[in-house]
Amino acid sequence: MNKVVIIGSGFSALASACYMAKANYSVTVLEKNEQLGGRASLLEIDGFKFDMGPSWYWMPDIFEKFFDDFGKKVSDYYELKKLSPGYRVVFGKDDFIDISDEPEEIIAKFEEIEPGSGKHLRKFMADSRENYEIAMKDLVYNPGKSLLELINIDTAKRLHLFMQNISQNVRRNIKNPKLQSILEFPVLFLGAKPQNTPAFYNFMNHADFGLGTWYPKGGFNAVALGMVALAKELGVKFYVDQEVTKIETQDAEAKRVHTKTDVFEADIVISGADYAHTEKLLAPDEKNYSTEYWQKKIFAPSAFLFYVAFDRKVPILQHHNLFFDTDFEQHAVDIYDEPKLPKKPLFYANFSSKTDADLCPEGKEVGFFLVPVAVDLEDNEEIHDHYFELIMSRIEENTGVNLRESVLFKKSFGVQDFKDRYNSCRGNAYGLANTLLQTSILRPSISNKKIKNLYYTGQLTVPGPGVPPALISGKVVTDYILHQHKHKVPSYE
Repeated sequence: MNKVVIIGSGFSALASACYMAKANYSVTVLEKNEQLGGRASLLEIDGFKFDMGPSWYWMPDIFEKFFDDFGKKVSDYYELKKLSPGYRVVFGKDDFIDISDEPEEIIAKFEEIEPGSGKHLRKFMADSRENYEIAMKDLVYNPGKSLLELINIDTAKRLHLFMQNISQNVRRNIKNPKLQSILEFPVLFLGAKPQNTPAFYNFMNHADFGLGTWYPKGGFNAVALGMVALAKELGVKFYVDQEVTKIETQDAEAKRVHTKTDVFEADIVISGADYAHTEKLLAPDEKNYSTEYWQKKIFAPSAFLFYVAFDRKVPILQHHNLFFDTDFEQHAVDIYDEPKLPKKPLFYANFSSKTDADLCPEGKEVGFFLVPVAVDLEDNEEIHDHYFELIMSRIEENTGVNLRESVLFKKSFGVQDFKDRYNSCRGNAYGLANTLLQTSILRPSISNKKIKNLYYTGQLTVPGPGVPPALISGKVVTDYILHQHKHKVPSYE
C-alpha cells in the first residue's frame, strides 16, 4: 500500500487525509504542535475553553458535503445550532443592528433604515445566491491549473462581475453607510478590501444572509476533532509534537519526511502546513517560489487575538458582535495601503458561552476578541495590552458595560505568535487575499513543479482563505493526485 505523509493537521490536511485514506492509501499525519486541528486548537484554562482560531461557522453545506462523501453526516460528529440573530453590528452608543437568521427579516430591516433599499437587497441576494451556486458547482473544486476551468456559459454571462468590485456592486443602489458596511463586511473573510475584490465574490453574502450563521457545540475544535475521528475510522495515523525539519528527495521525488525525532518514508507528500514555510524544507532548486515572490503577494490580514475569562455573564452583547463604530475604510488603509498599527480599528467580539454553557464554569463567560492588523507588524505584549484596553473602552462607550472589573484572566496572541506556532508566512492569519490577480490559476500551485510527488493544500493555494475553502482545498488536491497517479496522465505543469 502506497504511503502518504501529510504535514500539518489543519482542516485542509484533515480533509486530504480522509480522502486519501478512502482511496486505500496508508496515511500518516504529522502535527508540529501539541494537539490536532491546526489553527482550530483549543485553549483550556481553569475550566474556561477558547477556540484559538476560527469561530464563525458559515457555509454549512460544504461541511455536509464533506461528511457525505464518506457516507456520514455532520450530526454523527458534532452538534450544530443556528444562531438567531446571527450576529450584531455595533455602530455607536446604543446604535446597533442585529442580523436575523431569516432573509425576509433582513430585507425588512434594510427597508426600515433606508426606504427603497429592500427591493435592491432582494435582487442583490438573488444574484449572490446564483453566484454562490455557480462558484460551488463550477469553480471552487477546480485545481487552478488552467484558465479553461473558469470558462463556461454561466461564468461568461458574469464576466462583468470580475471587472467590477464588491464596493461598486454594493454602493450602486444602497446608500446608507451602515448598510453598505454590513454588505461589504463578508469579504473580510476573503481577506481583501471591498474595492479590490471582484463583485462575483458577493456569493459570500449568500453564505451570510442565505445560509445563516451556525455554531458547532464545543467550538471549531469540535469540528476538527470530528474530522480526526472520521480519519481514524478510515485508518489514518496521527502524530503530534512532530515538527518537520526536512523533505528528503531523490531523483525528483520526495522519499522521506524528517521531523526533529523521527523519519517517515513516503510515496506521496502533501503539505497542509504554511506553503512558504514548506518550501523552506526543500533545497533551493526544488522550490516553486522565491522569498521575493512571497514578499510581493497581497496577504489577508494578521490579527491580535485575546482570550478572556469573565467572572460574570456579559449583558447586551450577542454571541457574535462586530464593532463598526469607527472608519471602516481607514482601517482597511492601515492594513493594505499604508500598513501600520491602526489607531481606531474595527474589531470582533465573541461570547460563545452565551450559546454553549459547557465552555466555562456556571455564571461565568468566555470572551474572544479579534483586531485585524497588517502582516509583518511590530508585535509585543505592550502593544497587545494597548489594544485590549482599547477594546474594553469601546465596549463600555458603546454599551455602558464595564468589563475590565470582571476579567479573571486574559491571554493574547499576535503576529509573532502566528509565525511561531503555525510557521505562518509574514504572520498572516487568513492566507492570501482573494484579489483578481490572486484567484484560481494565479494562486500558488497545488503541485510542486520539480518534485513530482509533492503537493500543497490550504489557504495559500486554491480556492482561498476560510474553513470551508480549506475543506474544499483538501478534496481538490487529493482529486488531482488520484487523477495524476492512478490514471498516469501527463502533468498539467
